[in-house]
Amino acid sequence: MKREIRIGTRDSVLALRQTRWVLGELQSLEPGLLFQIVGIKTRGDYVQDVALAKIGDKGLFTKELEIALLEGKIDLAVHSMKDLPASLPEKLSIGAVCRREWPGDVLIAPVGVTLQNLPKGASIGTSSLRRIAQLLHYRPDLKMTTIRGNLTTRLKKLSEEDLDALILAFAGIKRLGFEEIIVQEIPYSICIPAVGQGSIGIEIRENDEEIYRIISRLDHGDSRAAITAERSFMKELEGGCQAPIGAVGQVEGDSLILEGIALTLDGSRSVRERTTGPKEQAAVLGRELAQKLFSRGAASILKSARQEFDNQC
Repeated sequence: MKREIRIGTRDSVLALRQTRWVLGELQSLEPGLLFQIVGIKTRGDYVQDVALAKIGDKGLFTKELEIALLEGKIDLAVHSMKDLPASLPEKLSIGAVCRREWPGDVLIAPVGVTLQNLPKGASIGTSSLRRIAQLLHYRPDLKMTTIRGNLTTRLKKLSEEDLDALILAFAGIKRLGFEEIIVQEIPYSICIPAVGQGSIGIEIRENDEEIYRIISRLDHGDSRAAITAERSFMKELEGGCQAPIGAVGQVEGDSLILEGIALTLDGSRSVRERTTGPKEQAAVLGRELAQKLFSRGAASILKSARQEFDNQC
């Protein structure tokens, strides 16, 4: 009888699409094994009418999967890397970081519209404090509306709530096959992505050598280096859903360029820095970049952001 490997995932449309891709890759690498997808609802899936930051900032889309992994109900868990907190539970590790899509954000709006030519006071739908802060930093006149839900739900809200545009991650739209609705890829100069955005991560039990052997061939070295640096940066800043920070790592040859930002919620104050070094020192570069931001007042900015957030709740 063939060995069956149970792959845990959120049961959202995008998560299942990503997990089926992982399953297909594993089947081609391990034709002698059987793979079963196990859909699991997370806290973040159950609460759809509240902004993510208001229902907690750690493990909203991962905790239930991690519990199932620790209890042996699944053998590995497939995540969007941006959903994974900077610190994982004991006895769990990231066994593979899959090749990353372009990690940036995109504008969904009528053809010909860009962030630059949106009308004054235009209404923008997004669920991310990071996006809100950076867009307000770029254009303080914009009106930000919090929306959540899958892509179909958000597109429906675009018309129902009379919004002028949506801001979403490029990777999710591409994986769902809706690239034709993108009108602008937003440059990093305007909006730095979320830590880990664009990559699929595979979480496993730390000492499960069999599963590690199976999934490790999906690990993409340059993507892992970039995201390791970003996660190290986030951990040093102690960032999460309630902190408007962004970071993006880019590998060029043997070097890693890491850029990061921290802002107040209204975007009126921000610090932005970059650092470069050997990609083998990704975690060190992340900590170094965070310290650069601290030296320019990031602690005060993030404290203000959290106070703003608490006052809004």
